Amino acid sequence: MKRNWKWKLAQQAEFKWWQGYLRKKEVGEYLEKKKIYWDRVLAEISPFIHLQNKAEILDAGCGPAGIFMNLQNYQVSAIDPLLEKYKLLAHFKPADYPWVNFIQAPIEAIDYFEKFDAIFCLNAINHVNDINSCYDKLVRALKPGGTLVISTDTHRNNTLKKIFQWIPGDILHPMQYNLSEYNEMLTSRSVTLIKDILFKREAIFDYYITIAKK
Repeated sequence: MKRNWKWKLAQQAEFKWWQGYLRKKEVGEYLEKKKIYWDRVLAEISPFIHLQNKAEILDAGCGPAGIFMNLQNYQVSAIDPLLEKYKLLAHFKPADYPWVNFIQAPIEAIDYFEKFDAIFCLNAINHVNDINSCYDKLVRALKPGGTLVISTDTHRNNTLKKIFQWIPGDILHPMQYNLSEYNEMLTSRSVTLIKDILFKREAIFDYYITIAKK
């Protein structure tokens, strides 16, 4: 897989961002706040996703404190290309999550076929190197009838979107699209869009959670 310069730069900046962000965060307090946040996300999507106990779940692009933290009742795999670096952070201790199988890999490298009942890709799809490959791999890894939950910052203004695509004004996020473009990438891959949830509004971006079923 050829990795473009934007993605390489974004990955370097991503880890430096986490180092700076977490430097002044007390470990226990930060992790508790993250668990509360993920509880809020799970409550928001609960009308649209129904998982049996021990369901198989993938947290794709999990970061050091992903939704895997709150999925104790399931069989969870969590992947991220920076996992080994995250282990250098006091806030990420894989042994604290015995229900999770952690795998260092980019989303483009996953090679599962109809394995997961649900896949979460939260605040990650706009960090990737090859977005089309990522959508292909995520949909392929989902069981028929399974649920895909993707969240990301989406552009409201197409002019600003074009500027951000040409100039690295948001270096952490190589992918810059609006909601309809993200959704088209999903629906063109034989999944059904169930719900777009506006979770947060910011100056330039809307942060959406999108739920789709295979």
